[in-house]
Amino acid sequence: MSGALLLALVLAPLLGSGTGVAAPAAQVTDPDWTPPRSVYIPETGHSIDGYFLDLWRESGGVNTYGNPITPEMTLENGHIIQYYEYARFEYWPEGDEFGNVVLIGDIGQELRPVTVRRMLSVGGLDAKDTRVRQNPSPSATLDLLAVTQAWLPLTPGAIAENSFSWRYVPETGHSVSRGFKAFWEATGEAKYLGNPLTEEYTLGGVVYQVFEHGQLAWQAGVDPYMVPVGTRLAQRYRLPMDAVSQGDLPDYDEELFIPPVITPGRPPVGPVPGVAKTIVVSISEQALWALEGDEVMMSTYISTGKRRFETPPGTFYVNTKVPVQDMEGIIGGEYYNVANVPDVMYFTNVGHAIHGTYWHDNFGNPMSHGCVNVPMGTSNWLYEWAPMGTPVVIVP
Repeated sequence: MSGALLLALVLAPLLGSGTGVAAPAAQVTDPDWTPPRSVYIPETGHSIDGYFLDLWRESGGVNTYGNPITPEMTLENGHIIQYYEYARFEYWPEGDEFGNVVLIGDIGQELRPVTVRRMLSVGGLDAKDTRVRQNPSPSATLDLLAVTQAWLPLTPGAIAENSFSWRYVPETGHSVSRGFKAFWEATGEAKYLGNPLTEEYTLGGVVYQVFEHGQLAWQAGVDPYMVPVGTRLAQRYRLPMDAVSQGDLPDYDEELFIPPVITPGRPPVGPVPGVAKTIVVSISEQALWALEGDEVMMSTYISTGKRRFETPPGTFYVNTKVPVQDMEGIIGGEYYNVANVPDVMYFTNVGHAIHGTYWHDNFGNPMSHGCVNVPMGTSNWLYEWAPMGTPVVIVP
């Protein structure tokens, strides 16, 4: 079980040159598309909906909290809860003190033995405690005492200096050490597991430690791991865990949340006769095509000049290429200053260019001061593909 919350997203620009390199897919997505708000998890036979789905996906999904093991349930106070293998998600319509409406339940507190509450209230272990009398064997009594002692906050004399292998957590008065400390810190500390509620304790050869949102365990030859506390509590409370039919809900797949890419249809005009490559731009369709002969090598939605700054129609030719350029000026009384504009290909002598665009993603709509804005990545391919002198045919 990996508890890592921080997911690395590596963005690699698409590079290419010549006709042997495939063009990148157009980067304009369907504006009418919306992601699903509920999905079915076939592994456990339950669904995840709305805010819970957002939290689950954004936090690492099954690798962080496991799969849902119960349906959503509404409590008498109006809160909605759902148990997962390692956690409980809670929806508070009124919000907590910070305004959060979706929270990770403090299920660690529900592992607190009855004995601890009595010790905290009377200042010591009651020898007549019911649980002690129900477990008369010496080993059982010692186990109970060990667990009980672990829940008591550290005394001032037991608090040492923080070190690489030991750390005191004043918020709860407990410490984390060695492998548990490494796991806790690597997974976001209180943001994921919450703060420690106990010290380490040993039962049956396994070392445990309880945190606000879960429990860690360790045994010889095994790295620290998450205990499926959500499952254990759901079983303890006899909650419904059987698979539930979800009708037409889609099975969860992260691809469900990738917006579909849309591309233009056929170009409105053909290539310029007698040349190998032609760029066609349609102002009405806000689209661009790269042609080799009659073959469409790439098509994408773009942004041409907005009102009062219309891109001129006609047949032009790429006359200057600049890999990166700062663009600044005043057109029609409007000042603009954009740094590091990539993949610039001028096709008029008065400043009109095809170039990459990182400052907006509203392709398919006029946005520029007369240039042709192309999505990043696609612009780089086009820049490498089109030599000097390439015709640029712009139609209304």
